[in-house]
Amino acid sequence: MRLLSCLTTCIAAVTAVTIGKRAPTPGTLSHVTSFGNAPTNAGFYIYVPKNIASSPGIVTAIHFCTGSAEGYYNYSPYKDLSETYGFIVIYPNSPHQGSCWDVSSKETLSHGGGGDSNTIANMVKWTINKYKVDTNKVFVTGTSSGAMMTNVLAATYPNLFRAAIAYSGVPAGCFSSSTSSIDAWNSSCADGHVISTPARWSQIALAMYPGYKGARPRMQIYHGEIDKTLSVQNYQESMKQWAGVLGYDYTKLEKSTTDDPERGWTRTHFGGNLEGIWAKGVGHSVICRGDDDMRWFGFK
Repeated sequence: MRLLSCLTTCIAAVTAVTIGKRAPTPGTLSHVTSFGNAPTNAGFYIYVPKNIASSPGIVTAIHFCTGSAEGYYNYSPYKDLSETYGFIVIYPNSPHQGSCWDVSSKETLSHGGGGDSNTIANMVKWTINKYKVDTNKVFVTGTSSGAMMTNVLAATYPNLFRAAIAYSGVPAGCFSSSTSSIDAWNSSCADGHVISTPARWSQIALAMYPGYKGARPRMQIYHGEIDKTLSVQNYQESMKQWAGVLGYDYTKLEKSTTDDPERGWTRTHFGGNLEGIWAKGVGHSVICRGDDDMRWFGFK
């Protein structure tokens, strides 16, 4: 998969404590090497706050191409916010060359299919069991390739996640490969040429967990107006997908607010479970908005 190198200069190195069956050290990024079934070699890094809540939540924070779990730990605001709100942060680490996520293979685009999405879901399940997590407070977010995986996880494991925030990604299934290639780059999708209807996008997402009739995550989608890496058309296609999945009419907005949350930006409401934020003047990628994320996740 093509490297998205524009973010790498933001990342400082950190050292994580490696653990097997020993419990993670609160206040320290820890590498969990034994967490049950791991269909792929994706790494599992975890931050347990010193001020952990009695029934904590989880934020799964997924890095971009050329990034890493340790880098995203530094880049994103969640470790600091976890000390304020008492939730646990999971930082998955891509096992692929270039550090992008597999959002293209049949395995990763299927519930229990054995791909990267399956491995990340098992990290979440391990954490839920170990820390007596409040399962109504389990969330996922990510940037670029991590945003693509966020959308994939919302489609493949809607039973795990209560809300999701995708920063500059593409719809779930947009990168799918006819050859079931692992970690494949899809130029047609990246360049905004994969255009479909809300009904078709919804069908693609729903097929990733056939027969599932339960609740779906609340979805928030960010995209930069001048994104040259993942075309701005992917914002519209992502909104179509989740409008279809969540039962909204894509042609009928509930409301749209300008200069929200920044001057020149536009927030679009399709209902209580779907929002889009169009970031005027922003390229690839929109920077994580920690305090706003806490509101969407219900911590604040």
